[in-house]
Amino acid sequence: MRIISIANQKGGCGKTTTSINLAAALAVNGRRVLLIDLDPQAHASSGLNIKADTSIYNVLSKMAHKKCRLEEIIQNLGENLDIAPSSIVLSTLEQELSGEIGRESRLWDTLKEFKGNYDYILIDCPPNLGILTINALRAASEIIIPVEASRFSLEGLSQLTSIIKLVKERLNHDVDFRVLVSNFDSRLQHSFKMLEKIKTDYKEKMFSNIIHVNVKLKEAQNAGLHILTYDKYCRGAKDYFSLSREIITQEPSPGPVILPEKTMEKRMKEILKETLPKLNTITLTVKAPGAKEVYLAGEFNNWKLDENSRMEQTNGCWTKHLKLDKGSYRYRFVIDGNWIEDPVNPLNRLNPYGSKDSLLEVSK
Repeated sequence: MRIISIANQKGGCGKTTTSINLAAALAVNGRRVLLIDLDPQAHASSGLNIKADTSIYNVLSKMAHKKCRLEEIIQNLGENLDIAPSSIVLSTLEQELSGEIGRESRLWDTLKEFKGNYDYILIDCPPNLGILTINALRAASEIIIPVEASRFSLEGLSQLTSIIKLVKERLNHDVDFRVLVSNFDSRLQHSFKMLEKIKTDYKEKMFSNIIHVNVKLKEAQNAGLHILTYDKYCRGAKDYFSLSREIITQEPSPGPVILPEKTMEKRMKEILKETLPKLNTITLTVKAPGAKEVYLAGEFNNWKLDENSRMEQTNGCWTKHLKLDKGSYRYRFVIDGNWIEDPVNPLNRLNPYGSKDSLLEVSK
């Protein structure tokens, strides 16, 4: 389970918008996601039309009139997507915890005991560097920092990275952060100048995907919906869907299952006997001379990115051999986190998210 906090003390940088829509995009990719609204303003909760009698305050506070476990406050938002809502009373928690030992680890302690079956937990943080944000940093293994292409947003980023270092030193907790450029207005030359500065300062810590300014994102919040429900063909939906795919590429690969030699040999012979006569050998290639890693994902491997889908490179040309039964298969190449169509294959089909998948037709 990956726990990711979305944090930036500067308001208006797209923090809550990213929390809501990234959670939804991961969910449509088949990942089970819990969104924890840790902001007393409860924008993530209200932005999804969630109203609750109990909230994350009832889980974290020892003084709450009604004490709850995390699983008792969770509400379902759709397939694979749940939320732990917030409320304005959460703003009193900082004062409650002010004199308590271990106050910065209250959320971490809660998640340690949590029995929920999720692939991702996303935490929407408040727009400050108080005890709630510290709790989110302590509980997470990763942090996404949405940053606008502006000077003030960059200054906020610098302050937050200092806090991350402090958490590592004081709490002995190492957390990896990535910078997400959000609210990017490609009509302004200033935006590109600031983007170059962000790349210069945080080149190795940036997502390759950028979230562009899109009015549909605000309209979706006003309607109490995430963008993939409101308008899955708009640019905002495509941006967050691509971001989710980039995050999925960073999922750790499961270790190999090692069978006894005789058992493995016997099983391999059975598999070959059952499937070999039915399969065709297919070779797919893509040119990407400057790429660090390239994967082949499609319906034939359930769109998984692991060692089995990694392509091999020879002089800038990446190759993958497949054995497939007769039929039609959608697929895409994933080049350094970017999902693209096969540039030399004219066959394609529109997918549910407004982009196209390449189509592979395998004859007998």
